[in-house]
Amino acid sequence: MSTLVITLPLAAPEAADRYGYVLSSDGHAVTRHASASAALLPGPGRAGEIVAVVPARALSWQRVTLPPGALAQAARVRAVLEGLLEEHLLDDPATLHFALAPGAQSGAPAWVAVCDRAWLRSALQALEAAGRPADRVVPEFAPGPTASGQPEITVLGTPEDAQLVLAGQGEQQAVAVLPLAAAPALLAPPADDAPPVRAEPAVVALAERLLAPRRVAMQPAAQRLLAAARGPWDLAQLDLASSGRKRALRRAAAAANAFLRAPQWRAARWGLAAALLVQVVGLNLWAWQDRQVVAAKQAAARGLLTQTFPQVQVVVDAPVQMERELARLRQQAGGLSASDLEPLMAAAGAAMPPGATPAAVQYASGELRLRGVQLADAELDEARQRLAALGASANVQDDALLVRPAPATGQP
Repeated sequence: MSTLVITLPLAAPEAADRYGYVLSSDGHAVTRHASASAALLPGPGRAGEIVAVVPARALSWQRVTLPPGALAQAARVRAVLEGLLEEHLLDDPATLHFALAPGAQSGAPAWVAVCDRAWLRSALQALEAAGRPADRVVPEFAPGPTASGQPEITVLGTPEDAQLVLAGQGEQQAVAVLPLAAAPALLAPPADDAPPVRAEPAVVALAERLLAPRRVAMQPAAQRLLAAARGPWDLAQLDLASSGRKRALRRAAAAANAFLRAPQWRAARWGLAAALLVQVVGLNLWAWQDRQVVAAKQAAARGLLTQTFPQVQVVVDAPVQMERELARLRQQAGGLSASDLEPLMAAAGAAMPPGATPAAVQYASGELRLRGVQLADAELDEARQRLAALGASANVQDDALLVRPAPATGQP
């Protein structure tokens, strides 16, 4: 699934004339990246996803412990967060937007993203007015474990306004943003196995000079933004939450795309493919065995027919042909079969109640039809039971009692 990642400008939407964007055909590899006005931003495609990224400098992070039952009612979540954070914020909580970490639970510590409410609302409305409504809103950096499992440092911006972002810091794996010029005095000496500092191309040389002896690796902003878009966060919560069938479908498509393409799911994909292959092979083997059993039974029936009746040269339907040959032998020997007139008449006479005399008797194709016999339900049930004991069956059809041989076991 294609993904369009748009960086929200720090300036007010009415003052922002360019939006940085990254377009990816699969959400992992960069197809195109540039900047454009809101009206000229490319589309992600019919089934694509639009992700808005909030810059690191626009967010602050707070750690709170949610009281029990805080998430039971969505309408109360904002009031609970305002009460918990009121003493930790410099601005009026009413002017701020709050977003809880994915998987936050009542009674447990959780991270809360905080940003200017009016700025975020205006930025999202500007994208919507340009025909590029955001399906998700994600932070550029978020607290939690890093890809390397160790604290990571990223330098971004321009040489005149370079910023250093610390991610995965401390036991709580926090995020902090500070000016690059102040970083050397605040950072501890690097460990031997510390991952290299990642820096945007414009500030690689500055980072190498100020952060020596740390290793510095260049990371284009487009790759960082795609990584942020794949994160689990969605800042569009509370009064900014959007819903609807299209949003749900896009989230499902994004999850499916991540499973099909993300490197961390490679083992799961191989396992699923192996399980499906085993199932297909097993089903085909089972079907082959069933076919072999059926073929063996058919061959045995054909062999029995040709051995018993050598005059049969061509076998089309062994059971039917054998029954036909047996009937012919009975006729030649003068014997009677269960479908002949005499056995059916004898069975009907033994099963009928006294006084039940038919007005007409018809016989054709192994069926005896008795007309004019009127039986009550109880008498009919009793007659059927007697006929069943004699190897026959009875049904009422067209105001006549139809007597025929009982079907063999396993036949309808």
